[in-house]
Amino acid sequence: MITLIEHAEVFSPQAQGQQQVLVAGQRISAVNAKIDIQGNAVQRINATGCYLVPGLVDSLAHIIGGGGEGGFRTRTPELNADDAFASGVTTLVGVLGTDSITRTLTNLLAKAHALTEEGLNCYCHTGSYQIPVRTLFPTISEDLLLIDKFIGVGEVAIADHRSSQPTPDELKKLAAEARVGGMLSGKAGIVSVHVGPASAGVSLLREVAASSDIPLTQFYPTHMNRNQQLVEQGFAFLQAGGWIDFTTSTTPQELAAGEVQCAKALLQAWQLGLDCSRITFSSDANASLPLFDDQQQFIGLGIGRIGSLLEEVVAAVRLGVPLPVALSVATTNPARVLKLPQKGEITVGKDADLVLLDKETLAVRAVMSRGIWRYSDGSLPVPVQRDSLFV
Repeated sequence: MITLIEHAEVFSPQAQGQQQVLVAGQRISAVNAKIDIQGNAVQRINATGCYLVPGLVDSLAHIIGGGGEGGFRTRTPELNADDAFASGVTTLVGVLGTDSITRTLTNLLAKAHALTEEGLNCYCHTGSYQIPVRTLFPTISEDLLLIDKFIGVGEVAIADHRSSQPTPDELKKLAAEARVGGMLSGKAGIVSVHVGPASAGVSLLREVAASSDIPLTQFYPTHMNRNQQLVEQGFAFLQAGGWIDFTTSTTPQELAAGEVQCAKALLQAWQLGLDCSRITFSSDANASLPLFDDQQQFIGLGIGRIGSLLEEVVAAVRLGVPLPVALSVATTNPARVLKLPQKGEITVGKDADLVLLDKETLAVRAVMSRGIWRYSDGSLPVPVQRDSLFV
């Protein structure tokens, strides 16, 4: 398939102005103000009134569901590929959550392959919430080196009453093994860290980096918008050279209790002049969002939504964050931290993962993944291909 997208304003995510974008096979072949190509094999898409942006990269999703903090009936469902495409997400990373007993790495790996067959670019992390982490082979390094879908470790929990309360030495050894495994496999080898609401925040990560040769960049702390104190810890972590991730899925109860909306946290960083290229958003899709009382007793449950990723990007723009900055936290930035060099940009040679957004509303109008149209809202004449066998 050869596709020529015309009359769109391109954000790569940096603003490129009105450009034509040529897709051949699974890759972007040309980006130019004028592309001369003829023939019946060329599909021309008139994208007048649209922004053309990279497909969103969601660095943390519970693709096989999560939950269980309130018993078996609180297990959340698996991720649906169509929901991801409708939300502009073309690449995502699946992880295990609190339950790594009935939710397994073999199940996670099988689901990642299934989503890939449906057109998504799906990867996952080995390991688990608790330390010692679960692996398929005896070690983290073997999992990273021998299993193509595994690109990192986690999410490992700290500062949370549900974590295994890891010591600095335990986390140090885990990070060292992940680092070597990443080096040998040519992958990120990143340690995704679930940061809970406890006041310790990311102090354990700072301690490990200060007392070893492990750099802060080995860790990728998420949920860093749980409260304003953690946001400020995150900004200090950022200034020390690390990465931070804000979680877009939330509940009204959590926001009322002090959680900082992702868009507002990004606005703070941008207004402070911080390096926003080291900030990412992730959806925590299909995770359980458990509510606990003052005695840490379970009282209710929300479910993470993959659609929240784009919603918070749009909300940041509405608050005044420049569109390229808002887009980068869900495209280029996560692609960099996860070492996915083919993702997150509209550049010649990159994978053709593209989203057409309405200029006025920033709503998704069409989505292409690996050169194939996977979603349309019906406003553009794109031939959508769906590989799901379920009807």
